[in-house]
Amino acid sequence: MSQPLTLVSHLLCPFVQRAAIVLLEKGVPFTRKNIDLANKPDWFLAISPLGKVPVLQVGEAAIFESAVICEYLDETQAPQLHPADPLLRARHRGWMELGSAILTDIAGFYSAKDEATLQLKAQQLQQKWAQVEAALGSGPYFAGEQFTLVDAVFAPVFRYYDAFETIEPIRELVSLAAWPQVQAWRRALAQRPSVQQAVVADYPRRLNEFLSQRNSVLSAQMQAEAASCTF
Repeated sequence: MSQPLTLVSHLLCPFVQRAAIVLLEKGVPFTRKNIDLANKPDWFLAISPLGKVPVLQVGEAAIFESAVICEYLDETQAPQLHPADPLLRARHRGWMELGSAILTDIAGFYSAKDEATLQLKAQQLQQKWAQVEAALGSGPYFAGEQFTLVDAVFAPVFRYYDAFETIEPIRELVSLAAWPQVQAWRRALAQRPSVQQAVVADYPRRLNEFLSQRNSVLSAQMQAEAASCTF
């Protein structure tokens, strides 16, 4: 009998989303347990040495770090989402790391305290998307017809762009219009049931609220835009 799986989560965390997507792709039953990262319970700190989500509880054992969780699930649950060829699998792991680097730049972007940092982070993001564009083929997914762990990593990234594109002052700054392959990939991922089900129904509202409270250039622009709206 397989051991019960519990995904310790936060409602907005993109790293949690990748693990949830993998679980959903594999059709594995699991329970999701959300915590408040501003008030981490002691039981959580006891199983998460880095104090971060996600954590996957496998029976009495706990696995932390999203990449490790995804790899564990791919080794133990069908269907396999990593390529069978070792070289190709290694290359996919590299692109997964780039996905994490993009998330770091996104965090730097929405947290930027001055316009110069905002512009720098936007430029760094565009440089990375140029690399992704060059790596993509005919689609619809990163490796073609097969959905892989790379797709699970990038799907949560695009949710930030869904939010950014609603903010008029920065829409052009973060636009992905120059990268048609990236945009096609983004659309395909948004239609995937596992991607849709990896977040709660009011996720867009929660994300906008989070971004507007960063005490940053971006949040100031969001607040100014909201104040200028008339009803």
